[in-house]
Amino acid sequence: MSQMTKELAPKYDPKAVETGRYEEWVEEGVFKPNGDKKAKPYTIVIPPPNVTGKLHMGHAWDTTLQDMIIRQKRMQGYDTLYLPGMDHAGIATQAKVEAKLREQGITRYDLGREKFVDEVWKWKDEFSQIIRKQWGKMGLSLDYDRERFTLDAGLSKAVRKVFVQLYNEGLIYRGEYIVNWDPQARTALSDIEVIHQDDEGAFYHMIYKYADGTDGGIEIATTRPETMFGDTAVAVNPKDPRYKDMIGKNVIVPGVGREIPIIGDQHADMDFGTGAVKITPAHDPNDFQVGNRHNLERINCMNADGTMNEEAGKYNGLDRFDCRKQLVADLQASGDLISIEPIVHSVGHSERTGVQVEARLSTQWFVKMKPLAEKLLENQKTDNKVNFVPERFEHTLINWMENIHDWVISRQLWWGHQIPAWYNKQTGEMYVGMEAPKDAENWEQDEDVLDTWFSSALWPFSTLGWPDEDAADYKRYYPTNTLVTGYDIIPFWVARMMFQGLHFTGQRPFANTLIHGLMRDEQGRKMSKSLGNGIDPIDVIDKYGTDALRWFLANGTTPGQDARFSYKQLDAAWNFINKIWNVSRYVMMNLGDDNSDAQPNPAKFDLADKWIFAELNKTVASVTAKFDKFEFGEAGRDLYNFIWGEFADWYIEISKETLTGEDEAAKAEKRANLKYVLDQILRLLHPIMPFVTEELWQSLHDTKDSIVTAAYPETHAEFANDAAVAEMSNVIELIRAVRNIRNEVNAPLSTPIDVIISLNDNNLESAFTANRAVLDRFLHTKTLEILPAGAEVTAAKTAASAVMAGATVYVPLAELIDFDAEIAKLNKTIDKLNGELTRIDKKLGNQGFIAKAPQAVVDEQKAKREEYSAQLTAAKQRISELESAR
Repeated sequence: MSQMTKELAPKYDPKAVETGRYEEWVEEGVFKPNGDKKAKPYTIVIPPPNVTGKLHMGHAWDTTLQDMIIRQKRMQGYDTLYLPGMDHAGIATQAKVEAKLREQGITRYDLGREKFVDEVWKWKDEFSQIIRKQWGKMGLSLDYDRERFTLDAGLSKAVRKVFVQLYNEGLIYRGEYIVNWDPQARTALSDIEVIHQDDEGAFYHMIYKYADGTDGGIEIATTRPETMFGDTAVAVNPKDPRYKDMIGKNVIVPGVGREIPIIGDQHADMDFGTGAVKITPAHDPNDFQVGNRHNLERINCMNADGTMNEEAGKYNGLDRFDCRKQLVADLQASGDLISIEPIVHSVGHSERTGVQVEARLSTQWFVKMKPLAEKLLENQKTDNKVNFVPERFEHTLINWMENIHDWVISRQLWWGHQIPAWYNKQTGEMYVGMEAPKDAENWEQDEDVLDTWFSSALWPFSTLGWPDEDAADYKRYYPTNTLVTGYDIIPFWVARMMFQGLHFTGQRPFANTLIHGLMRDEQGRKMSKSLGNGIDPIDVIDKYGTDALRWFLANGTTPGQDARFSYKQLDAAWNFINKIWNVSRYVMMNLGDDNSDAQPNPAKFDLADKWIFAELNKTVASVTAKFDKFEFGEAGRDLYNFIWGEFADWYIEISKETLTGEDEAAKAEKRANLKYVLDQILRLLHPIMPFVTEELWQSLHDTKDSIVTAAYPETHAEFANDAAVAEMSNVIELIRAVRNIRNEVNAPLSTPIDVIISLNDNNLESAFTANRAVLDRFLHTKTLEILPAGAEVTAAKTAASAVMAGATVYVPLAELIDFDAEIAKLNKTIDKLNGELTRIDKKLGNQGFIAKAPQAVVDEQKAKREEYSAQLTAAKQRISELESAR
């Protein structure tokens, strides 16, 4: 035995508890894999945050769930790896740095590629430091020795390997296609990098006059008149009787003077507008397909920055929207503009820069998606599928993959993985390979970089050493076990990791993907800069502590659902931790010099011991099972109910009877039991609340060992005791019933009272008699009388009462009793019992329920019916007694 070296402060102070603790964990190496080759590996690779700025509340939620999983698995003896890393986030990071440079009055073109990339690396270094500090604040148990970055040498090698292999397999190709174009970033975008929103616009109705001088022409309506400089045809439906004789004739593009043909194509909708549409193959994806069918010229009339080019004649050099205004005015003046029809329509905007996206003809690199998608869909029908939690999000994946388009992977950026393709300066020959050609001076590398998601798609295996298939970490920790991410990036990232993992490793990249929702503000709105309602997790931590934030995030919602941020719930989380602190302080104060780790001895348990250990057993089983199913909110409720409701409110209070007694042996047993249950509570809580549990656990055991690597609780057959649970439940029900009576008649706890227990079930007598000292203490009795079933209760007519399972409790308070209130209360009880009996009778009368439900469930319903029937009889009898006494 030794005197405990650290006395707990009177009040929980998160700053005092958390300061310096994370650094100790990292220095001691407790987050590293345990190296036990016999242990089963368990791997989570962190979804790499973008180095664009600080982490937000969504990141905090995401990583808290990951860390809870990995901390529990580590305690359960798994060889755990929680691998950190960050994403270079091509367009997003480049946009941030370019915005910073614009504030200084310079552009990337002023710097040149090499110096600009140097500036982005400086940005990356600054924000990666900020992100690491935030990870530390959140308590994430990451192995920093294995930290990766999507532009580091190893990942760059993996990216080149994948690109070259897909190219050689014919799954990557280069071609001229219509793409989504961001004029501010001057780069192509994939479909899912385009956000559609309703904008005010107009249909501009124009006349395309006949080229042969015939009066009139064809009316065309367009929302983008500035693209008419790229028009190469007007299409009508060949089945449209209004235009069937006009196919083959020419019309003149107004304001341009160029003749273009009228063609017949099913793309023209006879029932929409005039039934005639202008065809601009270089500026519309549908027109591009029409142009291919009719061998039309592709005229690009716009520059990469959204200004008009020489094809626009006198409008050359104008911004696209300025051109639109001036062109419309000129067409009005010339009489070629018939009308302007205001509309509100859905328009694509760049996810990163916010500008309106252009559909633009461009030479780009693409991944041919159909074969990869088919492989993924087939795998989801096997035992090797990725399991989605909740399952419904698998449909999001499948729907996306069944309707997939080829993926444009090239970006006209300077920050990112430069495409491993070179062009011979003399011959124009193209070479694709892992390394530059030997005579590099004669070759020029493709200037484009790859879409950020191309490298992120390789994250689960590239971070572990692939393409070196003999890499120790790859062989040990791949496939990974669980991915935790939001539902908003299933198409962006989850799907891409899955098809790349299957194609290059032959295995699913992770066994499970836990999908959570979005963190919204207290009004249910999405957090955004425009609303100014974002909440910095570090600000929350500074006020409440990390553990309170983690408890809130763990219990905020069910899988897949959005959550609302709530300061009220954070207050409740802090109060819960403070309760744990006070309970721990009480236990440790009672341990005194006794710091032994004596194991509980069930042979010497009293009823309260038997009950709390049985309830602990149930809590361990339920929390473990719910963690395995990622039902963290349910697990949290079980922990809260056990810790506050059973351990703190009941067991600790009951333990005072022994601890204030004279039996030293019994006191030693009680101290050992208190210490053991508290120890198990702290271990169960540790994955959710790592800081405070470490502080309390080390103080409880007077040790410098870490709870991080302590064993997770398991159930013990010798603790199971349904009889003790039932017996203690009756004792607790009795105490609650008398307390309710005191409240109803305003009899303070300080006033001793007479209590009469009239048994309806004589089996309860031993429970009440054996725990008489506990009842006297909790009820503050003057006298306590236990009457067998059938015995007359002489004081019944002038007593307050309560009906419970197996007994009726009377508290003689003649001068305080309100007969009408007592009868009204009992009538409410009767109504409630009748409702329960009706519900049970309906169930038991349902042959489908009887046939399908397990026998244990049916028996439970029958037992409840008997219990409620007995309570109903007792309540009716009590009303009869009261009415005769008035």
